[in-house]
Amino acid sequence: MPEKGEISIHEARLYRVFTAAPTSWLTNREVAEAAKIAERTARLHTLRLVQLGILDLAEVFPAHKFRLAQQADKRNRGYLTRLENVCEVFGLTK
Repeated sequence: MPEKGEISIHEARLYRVFTAAPTSWLTNREVAEAAKIAERTARLHTLRLVQLGILDLAEVFPAHKFRLAQQADKRNRGYLTRLENVCEVFGLTK
């Protein structure tokens, strides 16, 4: 999946949820609640971040779970750097 030009505050807040608990496996519902975004928005961004190599996906029942990829910086350092920069712009600290 190609990278998009702009990164929204929703994606940045979702990313910060994962950086706050990098080893935790979270569902879209849990991420949405923590990031204060709609669950549908969380699904969109988690899918994108999985495709970009930033998140790992566990296809489990009853809901898929996601966590920050341990190899995220090696898989897609450019997009990870952009996410960190956007978080700084929006004042989203770790």
